[in-house]
Amino acid sequence: MSETTINQAIEAAKHPNLLETPAQLEAAERAWLLADVLGIDTEFVRERTYRADLGLVQVSDGRSAWLWDPLRFDSHAAITRLLENTDITKILHSGSEDLEVMRHTLGAIPEPLVDTQIACAMLGQPLQLSFQGAAKWLFDVEIDKEHTRSNWLKRPLQPGQLHYAAMDVVLLPLILDELRPRLEAAGRWSWLQEDVARMQRNSELSVDADEAWLRIAGASRLDDTSLRALRSLARWREQTAEARNRARGFVVSDAGLLELARLRPNTAADLRTIEQLHPNAVARHERDLLQMIGAAAADRSPLQRIESLSDAQRRLLNQMRQLVQARAKELEIDPALLASRRELEKLVRAGTDPDAIPERFLGWRRQVITDELLAIMG
Repeated sequence: MSETTINQAIEAAKHPNLLETPAQLEAAERAWLLADVLGIDTEFVRERTYRADLGLVQVSDGRSAWLWDPLRFDSHAAITRLLENTDITKILHSGSEDLEVMRHTLGAIPEPLVDTQIACAMLGQPLQLSFQGAAKWLFDVEIDKEHTRSNWLKRPLQPGQLHYAAMDVVLLPLILDELRPRLEAAGRWSWLQEDVARMQRNSELSVDADEAWLRIAGASRLDDTSLRALRSLARWREQTAEARNRARGFVVSDAGLLELARLRPNTAADLRTIEQLHPNAVARHERDLLQMIGAAAADRSPLQRIESLSDAQRRLLNQMRQLVQARAKELEIDPALLASRRELEKLVRAGTDPDAIPERFLGWRRQVITDELLAIMG
């Protein structure tokens, strides 16, 4: 990549086009239609809410940067048209959260899509390589992180925020120009397409409230009676958090749910003795909490308790991890790109049943690693 091209992109980030009026947006949309590839990013706030609140959408062709302010428009149609325009390849870096925000707020996700974080990992970089890390690796460009935790819902946005937001996208088309020939030469472009398609599908999945209790650390230490109470309480919290658009912890904390499940109080007075419950939570949800605990007492449905691995399963897991490490070294990639410990544990639990193999181990990984992993299990 020429220094001139890189400098042109960096200069564009210094003078981004902030889109706040219909006329500005119409001009930007005409420019987007001339591009084959566009970098995209979002800025959002997710601290006290169940869903992230979209604060900004950034778009760049590598020569110009446009910042669409969703707080200035009643309609998202122009951005939705861009996301769904299959003649324009969209580029994200580490895009799983961005996809979730777009799906919820804009009702669409980018198609076709490239994720440059995954692409970098397929060329030997760490699976969790940041955008700043990618820019440094490929172009020796340092990107400031000063505004990472900005309040993107507060207006007016400051010049430093606008520059930071634009820098997040102006290099994406250039990064793709660098990575695609390398991936194609290595026979890994199809790997990238497959993993991005999986990420897109995953963005469409909704949280299953019935399984919310499985994500609470410490649940495995509870007996079956307490677990049924936790399942009921966690289901209620998930549904309440979504309905009120409040972060789960601002409804009732995990620690509070665990204590409620363990103690199973019968009265409002008992609720108030639980230190892990905020008084506001008790005042607001007293009736619901007691009702959930009471309903769980009559529940006899089976539990999907995740038991600890047996000694034999742990030995299998260790053999699998060694194989993954060895194969990753041969391929010169991060082992986590092939399979994390958690994913290997899922495979061990699934056994050799072909219908139970986790999706992560299908596709290109099937030939590269999965068949050998299954062979270890016999």
